[in-house]
Amino acid sequence: MRIDLHTHSNRSDGTDPVDVLMAHAKRAGLDVIALTDHDTADGWADGRRAAEDLGLGFVPGIEISCKLNYISVHLLGYLPDPSYPGLAEELRIVRDGRTDRIPSIVARLNSVGVDLTVDEVLAQATGTPSVGRPHVADALVAKGTVANRSEAFDRFLADGRPGHVSHYAIEPGRAIDLVREAGGVPIIAHPWGRSSYKVMTADTIARLVEDHGLAGIEVDHQDHSAESRTALRGIAQELGIIYTGSSDHHGDGKIDHDLGVNSTEPEQFERLLEVAKVNAAAASEAKVPEAYLP
Repeated sequence: MRIDLHTHSNRSDGTDPVDVLMAHAKRAGLDVIALTDHDTADGWADGRRAAEDLGLGFVPGIEISCKLNYISVHLLGYLPDPSYPGLAEELRIVRDGRTDRIPSIVARLNSVGVDLTVDEVLAQATGTPSVGRPHVADALVAKGTVANRSEAFDRFLADGRPGHVSHYAIEPGRAIDLVREAGGVPIIAHPWGRSSYKVMTADTIARLVEDHGLAGIEVDHQDHSAESRTALRGIAQELGIIYTGSSDHHGDGKIDHDLGVNSTEPEQFERLLEVAKVNAAAASEAKVPEAYLP
């Protein structure tokens, strides 16, 4: 069984509509796919419907933007109730903060001679409830300023670059609490990728498990070296938590993140579903969704 638990559609910063993403997953030979758009569950209904039509297993999820000591950390929440008041409000604030910074990003880019308008950025953000840096990157690609998103981030949008503007993000411990209260399963995304490695130490992961009930970590990810994967798997095994693998697929928005390039072991997926049952039972006020498994 091939299981990919981290993908994005154009409801956040992926490039594929949800139904197209599901069709690509089927052609890639996946048996189960999770849709984990950033800070939104908008694609869940379409994803489940398309997956059912294709006989593809579907797991609804959300990737939540967090910060720890001013460093970006992402949390994957599987099968939470997105309408649960505390979680829904935090996700709204994060989405609004991301969108509200677009004029400031454009102004900063203009100040260093980059020709770009807010309307050109908005034209790239079709079907999503929030506009983010990837859409700025797409606008720069469309104008021929850069060749791809990676170049846009490297030259203009990453931390410390001329177009970077910070935005609100929740502390990961609080995000874990909210996912669990909403009946979901919290798993840290790519803990040793990007800048997360600066704060996601073994001690920090252990503290999040002990103090907040973190259920697992993403181990097999393109941002992790072979050595990092071995070490992270060891941390997960020592703590007795779930470890997953996934593509973090964004369509054409990310190079070398093809669907199924990494996958989750069936035994680990079963563990995730068992934790989901326990957390759903404990969240009596949450309307918890279910995975579709044909």
